[in-house]
Amino acid sequence: MHHPTCRSSTRTRKDLPAASRGRQPKAMPDLTPEKQQLTQLRLAHLNEVETGYRSGDPLLAAPGEPRPQYDPDTTTLTQRRQAKAEELRLAVAENPEQAAALGLKQVGYRTLIRWDMDRRRFGPVGLADDRWLREATGRRISPSVREALFAVRAETLHRSKLSAKDRERLIHQYVRETFGPDEPVPSYQTLRVVWQEWFGSTGARQRYARSAARAQEVATGKHVVVHRPGQVVALDTTILPVKVREDVFGDPVSVHLTLALDVYTHSIVAFRLTLVSDTSIDVAMVLRDVMMPLPMRPDWGEEMEWAYPGVPATLVADFAGHKVAGLPFFAPETVTTDHGSVYKNHHLIEVQRVIGANIRPARVLRPTDKQAVERAFGAIQSLLFRILPGYQGVDAADRGVDPEGDAVLTIAEMEHLIATWIVRAWQNRRFGSYAPSWDPGGDHSPNSLFAASMAQGGFALQIPRPELYYQLLPTHRVMIHGKRGVKIKNLWYNGEALDEYRFLPSRRGGVAKNKYVFHRDPRDPCFVFFQDPRTHDWHTLRWTGLPSEGEVPAFSDARVREVMREVRSRGLAPKSDAELLPLLLELIGGNIPVEQWPARLTKSQRIEHAREMAQAAAAAADRPPAAGTGAGKRAATDEADNVVPLRWRERAQRGQAAVDDERRRRREKAVPERPAPPPPLGQRLRERSLLALPDEDEREDIEGEL
Repeated sequence: MHHPTCRSSTRTRKDLPAASRGRQPKAMPDLTPEKQQLTQLRLAHLNEVETGYRSGDPLLAAPGEPRPQYDPDTTTLTQRRQAKAEELRLAVAENPEQAAALGLKQVGYRTLIRWDMDRRRFGPVGLADDRWLREATGRRISPSVREALFAVRAETLHRSKLSAKDRERLIHQYVRETFGPDEPVPSYQTLRVVWQEWFGSTGARQRYARSAARAQEVATGKHVVVHRPGQVVALDTTILPVKVREDVFGDPVSVHLTLALDVYTHSIVAFRLTLVSDTSIDVAMVLRDVMMPLPMRPDWGEEMEWAYPGVPATLVADFAGHKVAGLPFFAPETVTTDHGSVYKNHHLIEVQRVIGANIRPARVLRPTDKQAVERAFGAIQSLLFRILPGYQGVDAADRGVDPEGDAVLTIAEMEHLIATWIVRAWQNRRFGSYAPSWDPGGDHSPNSLFAASMAQGGFALQIPRPELYYQLLPTHRVMIHGKRGVKIKNLWYNGEALDEYRFLPSRRGGVAKNKYVFHRDPRDPCFVFFQDPRTHDWHTLRWTGLPSEGEVPAFSDARVREVMREVRSRGLAPKSDAELLPLLLELIGGNIPVEQWPARLTKSQRIEHAREMAQAAAAAADRPPAAGTGAGKRAATDEADNVVPLRWRERAQRGQAAVDDERRRRREKAVPERPAPPPPLGQRLRERSLLALPDEDEREDIEGEL
């Protein structure tokens, strides 16, 4: 008995009830509701024996308690036990069926003692009969069949999807060839039920079943407990269910809504509306918005200002440079996304390095990783989008007669409406059943949770510098040409900031040997940005094809590629980008008469022009004021002052004006001074003719000489 490998048997241990030997300890939730009531009845009888009161507390005494035979002041414990045993015996004699149903048919003096001991060791569940929790025999699976089940499971994950009948045949084949034909195999129904209990339902697609199996192999069994703001931010994009009108032609279009939700406070800390599907630069700007305080807008009242306790609004306004709205901002630690291609590129890897966050895709077939933002989309749809004109519904069969014709809001108006609704309604919305675990019954909202976290762990008032915009842009490593500047995406950029480095290598090694780093916003190819290696100041380089006066309509990289294809098809080889501008304007559509724009452009072409304008306006709004050029400042001002939704006439006039300005610039460059007017016709013949009479002035001069 003292051998080190000797262990007490689980079936003979006296410190555990019979229902818990060899299994997990029993508990009250293991009992059915009827058996729980019987256990509570036994506990009431035992409490009356122990204290004289069925509730066990003199302060909760029922009428007539304590009864004389159970009064603890006049009777002993043994007397009370004997009185209870006699009472239960008389109850059984009067109504045996009811006593049997209540489980009190054979309760005597020793039973009351055993109940008392079990209650002291195991709690109220010790009064439950072990037969109420008998061992579930289940289905007996032999080791050979178990091995066959797992072998067929691995094989079916590799193959295409098979039915339960096909799996049964494979199990029989494995058992017959491995253990012999005499090895018994359960029936088809048993194998089907066991397969579902062990491996789950087979209703999923085969590719998703394989990915779920791989995730199960590497699962650690641990989960992240989110307990502070900014610890996990869920990011997702969906198509806005409301049709809006673009700001160039006024056509109804669908836009994409990108949402950033703090998982702890359920605060919508940032969002963006894009006319095209979001790209890596849009995701980077959304993460930048998460770290930046939201400025107050002219029509917002004082109730929407920063009101979190502990940090005065004036202090936040001093750091930000403007009044701040009541919306949390912080540096995210972990960003959870889906498996879209926009989140899987080198640019976003550089973005997470710059902001110091971890961008992690959600696990396959694990909806709990990103369920908060999915739930937020549904809540916004039911609370806001459904009541807006132009709502498309969740299904084509539920769609209205003409949602495109009902669209009245522009993209800018929709953005302002969503921002106002988030600050005013969503941040003050009561959680209800989604209250925090430490106060499930309290009234909480995203704002109150953020305020509570500030009081508990403090608040890091860190506002990123404006230079963060340049650092989040995609980088290009190119060499500086001595005269023409740098060439990025088929366009040349130049500026005075390159003068010191035109003939000086960058001393960079590796793949980018002797090359300099330039940052470029794909939404606005008119400019690139260069950080001085010595002073670390940021400089804006203009496209050399931009005219010195006037504006050029916005264009994108796709338009530049179209220009280069047109140049190659015409057999041209321009020496400077200035020669590309007329062709670019022609492709943009600036030389089309104003009245002919709606008739000559298709819907897809109009949407393409609107996308270019929207992307250029977004880039101008994100660009810090210090980096603004004339065109950039005008674009930002135009976007801020835009009150007329239909701007296609303005775009056409801008393109025509750009063509005229470019032609005038070329004429002035070719002829610096204004030429003298040509002489009248016949003037040269009159000067050489001998028969021509002199003028009066010439005659007076001749007479004076004589």
